[in-house]
Amino acid sequence: MIPNTWYIVSVSIKGNKTASLNAIRFKTKAKGKTYNILDFGAKGDGIANNTKAIQTAINACSAGGTVYIPKGIFVSGALYLKSNMTLRIEEGGVLKGSTVVEDYLPMILNRFEGWELKTYASLLNAGTLNRNGTYNVKDLRITGKGTISGGGKKLGDAMIKASGIRSRGRLVCLMNCQNVSLSDLTITEPPCWTIHYIYSNNITCQNLNIITVNIRNGDGIDPDSSTDTYIFNCTFDTGDDCIAIKSGKNPEGFFVAKPTKNVRITDCDFKRGHGISIGSEMSGGVSNVLVQDCKAGKLLHGMQIKGTKDRGGYVKNVTVADCQLLQITIYSAVNYNNDGEAAPQIPTFENFVFKNIDMSMASNAVAAIDINGFKDPAHRLRNVTFTNITLPEQSKIMVNDAEKIKFTAVQSVTGTKPQYVVNNSSEVVY
Repeated sequence: MIPNTWYIVSVSIKGNKTASLNAIRFKTKAKGKTYNILDFGAKGDGIANNTKAIQTAINACSAGGTVYIPKGIFVSGALYLKSNMTLRIEEGGVLKGSTVVEDYLPMILNRFEGWELKTYASLLNAGTLNRNGTYNVKDLRITGKGTISGGGKKLGDAMIKASGIRSRGRLVCLMNCQNVSLSDLTITEPPCWTIHYIYSNNITCQNLNIITVNIRNGDGIDPDSSTDTYIFNCTFDTGDDCIAIKSGKNPEGFFVAKPTKNVRITDCDFKRGHGISIGSEMSGGVSNVLVQDCKAGKLLHGMQIKGTKDRGGYVKNVTVADCQLLQITIYSAVNYNNDGEAAPQIPTFENFVFKNIDMSMASNAVAAIDINGFKDPAHRLRNVTFTNITLPEQSKIMVNDAEKIKFTAVQSVTGTKPQYVVNNSSEVVY
């Protein structure tokens, strides 16, 4: 597209000339100035520390401008992005995180595993954390054909040794941000979570290749108490959850009460990891999640919704459709990250739709579908439908502490029915 130009875009249904959606008219932004980090003294030799040079380029960048990282390996500590700018990493260019803990000081107010607390800064930081609902960084792009590579396990271990496991920074951390796009990059080697955004709105992650194998807590993307998230055409090969949708933990998350809602995950390839996950920190609530046209490989728990009775909050209105999966799990008693006092009420899990899902390659070593509500009769898992699900032969489905669960056209390729094991549940139809 040409900068500073008006365009009209419409979408038509293929093969149906009369079925078209409303046209959208928009104007592209004017082309801003480019700030090449080489002009600020950066060296792409993989040795020199370029924190000062790159930050100087960011600070100098005028509204609508681009900070440009060319080919080479540019080592840096924590960098702080701002509104109305683009960070562009050229193909063959690597923004490489330092492995020196002191390069991520001073510590900042952040959120990790559901609690607000001080952590080391991340390699890329935008915004400052607050609960008041305002956005302090807007209209930011992080893009290019290059790579963002953090300090990895070495940095993560050093941060743990210096200040404890919850002190680690992320690779990319967005706090109270609005209208941010991350696109067309390889993102790898975080010290823990890779892309984490908190109290933010309208965040788009597209065409990303996220690799965090052998990274402790190596989540790929973590939307946290944020609204209007779009994740599409991304590939994940992770050491923990590929995506983990969060909204705070136990009393703090419950009383802060900032839900994550309106999440769209489409056309992604989940090669390896723990799961496409909602939770386990979901105390502020999670609603209106769509996972569609995705492919999942060797995920430890497949598509999973998880929490504990101490969380409070809710997960509701989740649709998973037109996907290839190996497992569907709903957990109500995860055995990790469950310290601290309980929220004042048990969570609610309700209104889930699973349809048109190919699970034919699932293993029979565990239940292909394993769904569990809470023991409290007022908080059973409820209103869940499974429609047109293809399973392997001799597969098993587990249903515990649930009500109003319906299975329709759930069978193997040859039409055989799975084994159902139903406990402490009512109105289960299969």
